[in-house]
Amino acid sequence: MAEPVRHGGNLHEAARRYGIALGDWLDLSTGINPRAYPVPAVPADAWRRLPEDADGFAELAAGHYGAPGALPVAGSQAAIRALPGLLRKGVAAVAPLTYGEYAPAFQRAGHRIVPLDVTSGDLPEDVDHVIVSNPNNPTAERIERDVLLGWHEQLTARDGTLIVDEAFADAYDNASLAAETAREGLIVLRSVGKFFGLAGIRAGFVLAAQPLRDALNDTLGAWTVSGPARHAVSAAFNDRAWQTATRETLARDSARLAALIRALGFDPHSTPLFAWFETANAADLQHALAVQGIWTRLFEHGASPSLRIGLTGSDAQWTRFEHAFKTAVLQVKA
Repeated sequence: MAEPVRHGGNLHEAARRYGIALGDWLDLSTGINPRAYPVPAVPADAWRRLPEDADGFAELAAGHYGAPGALPVAGSQAAIRALPGLLRKGVAAVAPLTYGEYAPAFQRAGHRIVPLDVTSGDLPEDVDHVIVSNPNNPTAERIERDVLLGWHEQLTARDGTLIVDEAFADAYDNASLAAETAREGLIVLRSVGKFFGLAGIRAGFVLAAQPLRDALNDTLGAWTVSGPARHAVSAAFNDRAWQTATRETLARDSARLAALIRALGFDPHSTPLFAWFETANAADLQHALAVQGIWTRLFEHGASPSLRIGLTGSDAQWTRFEHAFKTAVLQVKA
């Protein structure tokens, strides 16, 4: 059996390892918005009744993303696991440092994995499928729209597929390929968990041409997104004022985090939801923060070790993190 992919948010593991009570931690190990959407009360019928495809939920999502159509799924992770089995077996290109579930999902479905050079507009001739995170998790790198569409053109000429995971795209304006997803061979994945801070409800969407959505729907089966989740997501999608204010807050808080990291001698790369930086002392720095009850995400593969740090959810949390981070850096550099 393959070893499980490690993720952020593993706070119970951190609590056991460091002997610090769960409630005493400040979890900055994910890129999830710490100021989650305030979900309104869930109607009793949402708990009692089975979800219905005819409730307009998929259409609401398609309109929200500006896509021709949308398939609701139990988080984009469900789609990542299922999609490779629906594609022609071949060579799949994945960036060396990106979301860790892509390569295993394609390998399980019988594809061969090769590294993706995101700096090149020309794909190797043997590559059949490409899956990218845009912006990338964890490096925050963004791939230009023209490059992505160029890759799509090359892949469709080979009966291949481009999958773009836009889990962190909600915090940007005009960063999506959603409007292009009527094209065969182009799949966009969207997540509710990151920007809206609702990771626990497990809701996401696949934006793609109708035949692909139908095939994936047949694979995943009925009732992939629960009634309470549909209620919460619908409210969040309809609250445009909250979305606008949240983009402003995330941009401000992300800039503050990047400025602190830079002031302490590192070179951060940021999205509005997290900052990432490389340092040979990444493991020591994570440990020095952890003993102070602050959990971050360590990456030990790639060009060099690196650390990803999410946003704090209040001024008090920021003050705590700022002090702890400065203390940790002094300890590690001593």
